[in-house]
Amino acid sequence: MERTIVIAEAGVNHNGDMETAKKMVDVAKECGADYVKFQTADIDSLVIDNAPISSYQKNNIGLECSQKEMIGKILLPIEKFKELSEYCKIRDIGFLSTPFDIKSVYYLDKQVNIWKVPSGEITNTPYLIEIARTHKDVILSTGMSSLKEVEYAFRLLKNSGTNNIILLHCTTQYPAPLEDVNLNAMNTLKEHFNVKVGYSDHTKGFEISLAAVAMGASIIEKHFTLDKNMSGPDHKASLEPNELKQMIKAIRNINIAMGSGIKKLTESEKENLFIARKSIVAEKRIKKGEILTENNISIKRPGNGISPTRWFEILGKVAIRDFEKDEMIEI
Repeated sequence: MERTIVIAEAGVNHNGDMETAKKMVDVAKECGADYVKFQTADIDSLVIDNAPISSYQKNNIGLECSQKEMIGKILLPIEKFKELSEYCKIRDIGFLSTPFDIKSVYYLDKQVNIWKVPSGEITNTPYLIEIARTHKDVILSTGMSSLKEVEYAFRLLKNSGTNNIILLHCTTQYPAPLEDVNLNAMNTLKEHFNVKVGYSDHTKGFEISLAAVAMGASIIEKHFTLDKNMSGPDHKASLEPNELKQMIKAIRNINIAMGSGIKKLTESEKENLFIARKSIVAEKRIKKGEILTENNISIKRPGNGISPTRWFEILGKVAIRDFEKDEMIEI
């Protein structure tokens, strides 16, 4: 199995503080993530003044306000992302940031090698065209979408200049209820579009991410935070550093364990082959010239004699010499 790419989603969990964002880069690197991902937006291009927040956001921040008010407090200014991308180079971890508007696409084009398109933009025709015109690979989240809507975005990207698309199955709720995860839909996407697929995990914990890896996910994206008790809309549905580290370690172990899919004797099994298997032995004392029958031979460990697969071949043979009880039969 190929190595699963792990995207540690910092998002806006830095709460607009650059030093916190850099600390999140450090944590993602230390935990073994392949990429650390942020979110970039021009607030005036993103949302109208009175757009409401979701119920989970209202519960997590504990107050009533508009999207614009909430997001404006936790975004990093666009011009900070060049510094952040350069810091990722220093720390030797991949940098990603999701653009939420066309202005951010233009800015990030010089900072990223691959685009991560969020679920909310899957119907945004002008945005998708601008993404495609850069001819960079795209990771496309598909939360809140029907197969028909995914088909629309996929074809639009392809027809507008994108060569390679990886689709992430996603349930856009924080945290996502298990009954709404529908993880089998990940492979529906794989079969329908014939592309690599992955999973953007918004559930509590990380066991669903591990299940996705076992099912063949090429990418896992998971939100993390320095502290779940920090103020902000996404912290409570995020992993803390020790949890992120455990998840990534488990993913790497699963990658190793999935193997090639070829059924064969492994190196580690060889020492147990003769110990665990059995051979055809004398059930009682047998004299030379006696006929070997079900009454005087049996099958017992170890397996370094004649294999029981030759049972019917041995029955009816003549003993070539005397055999003591439990002695390996020879022919």
